[in-house]
Amino acid sequence: MKKVVVLSLLFLSCLNLKAEQKLNFLFFLVDDLGKMDIGIEGSSFYETPHIDALAKSGMRFQNGYAACQVCSPSRAAIMLGTYPARNKITDWIGAKTSTNWKRNDKVLPSEYIHALPKEDTTLAEAMQEGGYKTFFAGKWHMGGESNFPEDHGFDINIGGHHRGSPPGGFFSPYTNPKMKSGPKGESLTLRLANDTANFIESQKGKEQPFFAYLSFYAVHGPIQTTEELWKKYQKKAVAKGLAEKRFIFDRTKAVRQVQDNPVYAGMMETLDDAIGVVMAKLKETGQDKNTVVIFTGDNGGVSSGDAFSTSSLPFRGGKGRQWEGGIREPYYIYVPGLTKEGSITEVPATGTDFYPTILELAGLKLKPNQHQDGVSLVPLFKGENISKRDLFWHYPHYGNQGGEPSSIIRSGNWKLIHYYEDGRDELYNLSSDIGEQTDVLKQNPEMAKQLRQKLNSWLKETDARIPQQDSRFNAKLKEKQLKDASTKHMNNLEKRHANYLKPDYKPNKTWWDSKIPKD
Repeated sequence: MKKVVVLSLLFLSCLNLKAEQKLNFLFFLVDDLGKMDIGIEGSSFYETPHIDALAKSGMRFQNGYAACQVCSPSRAAIMLGTYPARNKITDWIGAKTSTNWKRNDKVLPSEYIHALPKEDTTLAEAMQEGGYKTFFAGKWHMGGESNFPEDHGFDINIGGHHRGSPPGGFFSPYTNPKMKSGPKGESLTLRLANDTANFIESQKGKEQPFFAYLSFYAVHGPIQTTEELWKKYQKKAVAKGLAEKRFIFDRTKAVRQVQDNPVYAGMMETLDDAIGVVMAKLKETGQDKNTVVIFTGDNGGVSSGDAFSTSSLPFRGGKGRQWEGGIREPYYIYVPGLTKEGSITEVPATGTDFYPTILELAGLKLKPNQHQDGVSLVPLFKGENISKRDLFWHYPHYGNQGGEPSSIIRSGNWKLIHYYEDGRDELYNLSSDIGEQTDVLKQNPEMAKQLRQKLNSWLKETDARIPQQDSRFNAKLKEKQLKDASTKHMNNLEKRHANYLKPDYKPNKTWWDSKIPKD
């Protein structure tokens, strides 16, 4: 009997020690990463074994979302715990608005805020206040001078500044004002991973917990890889059989339908290697047993616009678009001792949920007045439920990738999109039509009316900015522009992307500086 009592006391003592031990946090944010770019999600062309392993280690959200279809608003939503409609960062910072908009379009994109508001408490500041050492590496794009990571709660900032694409490209020499350039030909993606790994190693044995935020510039354009990786995926694409056509025209722009771009595939492998570097260091230092790992992206893959580099199928569209391809994301969370290996949830979650989830896991007091559009996902890790809710998006802008000014509500499996050019709505049932090919609004008028009312109430409650009609709009010119986009531009795209797969393809002498001779 005494033996049982002693063992019980020891067990309780271990539990208390564990409860007192603060969790560390490692947050991976990938730029322009589509859900279908990951092997475990269904890609058979890109190779992502390290990301797949991370996804399997904890909970995978089948209905994980970014808070916007473009980068800055999604990033701000993670940092602030509020929807873009509420915090007013509704477009990528630097995009033109109002009468500065020079394209021929029906409405004027709304004005938006160009930096994280100083009066808000960011997630990093909340962690810093809670006693955490905070580290940032990579892409920021949430403000310029006096609004960099170090101004919003990060003790260390490597590479984070106002630019959205990597200055100098993905191979050293870089021209990033917030980080030293590396050896000639060094990979920026691997460099950021190594810097993060070094930070993790420096925290070994320290009592102070850490919050490390690795925000990759990859896989944003310009798409660049090494000759070796290009060769690997060029051969793989040829072996699979090359497509005759890679694009369709969907309403405003061409959209890629095939994953066979060997340059982008090389970038994906380097990204995966970078994840492997950081995760290996976490394990090597023994801190994997006490570190929460989160992995997600800031918007859908670039299937349209920019480099037209990937396909989001079976989801429609991609980055910048209002369909699932623009907002559906890989969304993985591992909590040591809490999440079950290989667990999957169908519960919808979005970028605003990370803030309260992290605070609760850290044992810090929640800030409901700050992260008012997020909910803690911790109950899901425990096998419990969270209250059902609707999710919202508001993008009163034109995406460079063909996106249209719109607002969205997802309620259960219903998704309604409201368009600002002409006031029309579209209604989709995602349970039977994940590709959003069939608008069922006419067959479900009451549901459409109910969702529109909810959406209108939310837009009013958040004081969302609504785009106004542009008196300069020329309908005949727009018709010609769309015709050219669906013919000339489509033909040029097909030729350019077929060229990536030719055996003699060579972008330039140095393969984007990856082959610069070492000193």
